[in-house]
Amino acid sequence: MKPGILVISHGSREAGWVKLVDDAVAAVAASAGFAFEPDGGSGDAVPIASSFLEIVEGRLIQDGIDRLVAEGVSELYVLPLFVSSGSTHADDIAQAFGAPPVSAARPGELAPFRVPAGVRVRMGQPIDDDADIAELLHGNIAALSEAPARERLLLIAHGSREAVFHGRWRAGMKRLTARLRARGGFAGADIAMLLPDQAACKLRALQRRHPGDAFLVVPLFLSEGYFTRTVIPKRLEGLAYRYNGRALLPNPRIAGWMERQIRKWLAELGAAGDGHLGS
Repeated sequence: MKPGILVISHGSREAGWVKLVDDAVAAVAASAGFAFEPDGGSGDAVPIASSFLEIVEGRLIQDGIDRLVAEGVSELYVLPLFVSSGSTHADDIAQAFGAPPVSAARPGELAPFRVPAGVRVRMGQPIDDDADIAELLHGNIAALSEAPARERLLLIAHGSREAVFHGRWRAGMKRLTARLRARGGFAGADIAMLLPDQAACKLRALQRRHPGDAFLVVPLFLSEGYFTRTVIPKRLEGLAYRYNGRALLPNPRIAGWMERQIRKWLAELGAAGDGHLGS
């Protein structure tokens, strides 16, 4: 057995966005002794590739599969670097690898990937809630907080209008806000999605209900970009809140989260095989 890892994120026209993802994957490779494709070598090192759902030509998912197969990979771990299992993109990717749909009402939008016979694929899960991610978000807003007992958080993410996916977004975000509230000692924490358009309505309602409290808006996005810099401020225009637009990347906790998922898979693979994989 030769294991390999394919990290998949959305992709962007902003070179800086792509670099943040690649830097995080490279950090995993450096920490774990993996070979970062296409820059790394081969041999005994576990190859890890960073690929994108769309936009980044030459770095798309099939390109990543082909590079890893060329390295002799026979056990492929696919790690979707998305913030929620409510992402329809994550579901599309899983279906294209042969997984059943999250919702029978929504067939996948991607053609099946070409994976050679004899290569076994294991799908990982998106971030959802994680204690380290809650710590990361708390660090992002620490400079905005002055008196947590009189402050309330509003976690804003992309979201989905489709019922099953909306429910997944909501469940993961609720768990994250509970962690954040406990970690920071805040008076309260709530959630809102951009799809459907909930942010302004939710913030107005909370401000009417708690007129003496300050509000900190926390974006739940992998990297800063159009949604954090433009969409959220535009949706909340005219409302009073504190906001710095900081996203999950760059932060070493993301590389740490990826490495933990990969190490767990390697340990399971080693237990089922020759016992020394991932050592």
